[in-house]
Amino acid sequence: MTDDTTPRVPGTTRPTHPDTADVLVVGGGIGGLGAAFALAGEGLRVRVLEAAPEFGEVGAGLQLAPNGTRVLHEYGLLDEAKRRGVVPETMVMFDAVDATELTRLDLRDLERRYGFPYIVIHRSDLHALLLDACRRAGVDLATDSRVVEYRTRGPRPSVVLADGRIEDADVVIAADGLHSVARDRFVGDAPVGSSYVAYRGAVPIDDVRDQRVHENAVVVYVGPRCHFVQYALRGGEMFNQVAVFQSPKALAGEDDWGTPDELDEAFADTAEQVRAGIPLMWRDRWWRMFDREPVDTWVFDRVALLGDAAHPPLQYLAQGAIMALEDGWVLARHAARNRAADGTVDWAAALAGYQAVRPEHCRRVQRTARAWGELWHLDGLARAQRNRILRERDTYDYTFVDWLYGPTALEPDREAPMFVPIPLDSFADAAP
Repeated sequence: MTDDTTPRVPGTTRPTHPDTADVLVVGGGIGGLGAAFALAGEGLRVRVLEAAPEFGEVGAGLQLAPNGTRVLHEYGLLDEAKRRGVVPETMVMFDAVDATELTRLDLRDLERRYGFPYIVIHRSDLHALLLDACRRAGVDLATDSRVVEYRTRGPRPSVVLADGRIEDADVVIAADGLHSVARDRFVGDAPVGSSYVAYRGAVPIDDVRDQRVHENAVVVYVGPRCHFVQYALRGGEMFNQVAVFQSPKALAGEDDWGTPDELDEAFADTAEQVRAGIPLMWRDRWWRMFDREPVDTWVFDRVALLGDAAHPPLQYLAQGAIMALEDGWVLARHAARNRAADGTVDWAAALAGYQAVRPEHCRRVQRTARAWGELWHLDGLARAQRNRILRERDTYDYTFVDWLYGPTALEPDREAPMFVPIPLDSFADAAP
């Protein structure tokens, strides 16, 4: 671990353009606010452009592994995140059909190994935490500011807003999400839709205590073409549940995919513990799972993609929000490394440092998330082989997460080596 991972007192700089921002951040989600706070901590004048009438976040729970909580520690926000969330003791994976335990992580030992805890927190609570931090840091926060165009010609990059206004800065960070305008402008690809659909449902903990739930654990039940996740939130007062399944209608290309009847059918043959949670899902809304193909280039002159605009993953590694936080931390550290005595930043060098390290790491995460999702949803002989592999894993074997949970790399040669997967046919004799 280098000195770059220790807490620092924000520096000060003298802006080159005193009447405008040094940095424009497009998008006021977790990634955008995290980057804004990190760059403001380097003394830069940062302006966030949020399309919505007010800042806010939808969804339910987030899991923050040690590589994410390490960034929050760097920002001085970890203690507050722990107060707003829950620090579970274990993570357990069960078979969704017979409810037998497959494998577990001792999250207390995990914290000892990596130096930072594994926490779970409501998405809106993490967003509010970052928003408050940005306000304290003096970030300029603008709502009703929908960006419709990015421009790179001229001495400074600029954006065009829906109302016709044009704003520029030394650098523009496009943190505008899965359906990014910047991604469309500079890459031109499209989101990749999976046939899987998610239902969510956060309820008061008292509503589920009679269902034998695990209040001090992150639990996932993996089954044929479905899985079910549970963990407590908000100091243990709420209980978060997520049901994910392959929609036959989505698979067939039909428009009315993921309806509640499909939800019920998908979990009809699962264990009692899983079926008990399905009626508690919100049935008036559901979400299709999307990612994008990894791309090698995130920096286009002085416009940089960040967060889901750069690397939207499937959810199976619980790294989406973490990668976005890491992006902002890495970019801010490279800005600090390339800042002159007068406070000006060599943005070409800073962005080159960001570009050199982040795409390859996030490519690994995106590809592994897809493979992990396939592993969770196996049936027949392949399910039995997977279960055998997971049951034989030692609780304290971190081979499969060392590459992910360790310190965030600032240079390519500091990226941890990737794990070697165990082939399913290693256990060809496993009974289906």
